[in-house]
Amino acid sequence: MNAIELLKSQHRKVEGLFSKIERARDSKKKEAYFIEIADSLAIHASIEEHHFYPGVKAKTTEEILLESVEEHLGMKRVLGDLLELSVDDETFDAKLKVLKDLVEHHVEEEESSLFPKVASAVDKADLDDIAKAMSEEQEELEQRGDAREVVPSEIGKAAPI
Repeated sequence: MNAIELLKSQHRKVEGLFSKIERARDSKKKEAYFIEIADSLAIHASIEEHHFYPGVKAKTTEEILLESVEEHLGMKRVLGDLLELSVDDETFDAKLKVLKDLVEHHVEEEESSLFPKVASAVDKADLDDIAKAMSEEQEELEQRGDAREVVPSEIGKAAPI
């Protein structure tokens, strides 16, 4: 699996988690899905910012990469707000909807604009190497089980690329 395929698989996973949390009627299930969403988004942003974006940065992608890290910042800010709330808070669902909208926009832009540019500009072997580094960090973060906990410390400014 190359870097683009890995990121697309994460996109599908998060889409599925948003569907599950929207159908959840029980607070415990809703909280469990939210924690999974929060960890998944934190891991995804981390491996993109640490490996994918720097690895594919080129004249043809720089503008969209700068926009992407700003989108990540917006998502982290909403996610940070959500992490401070109970799933039973009256504003939780509204903030979750905003987060979902931000994620959907980001995914659409990456998949329709960034990924095709990267696929044509970056060597397949390089995409495979980037995927390896991303997978290693993802595994490390998943084993820790608390990737979401770093989000509040990352809401000051966008990550460098």
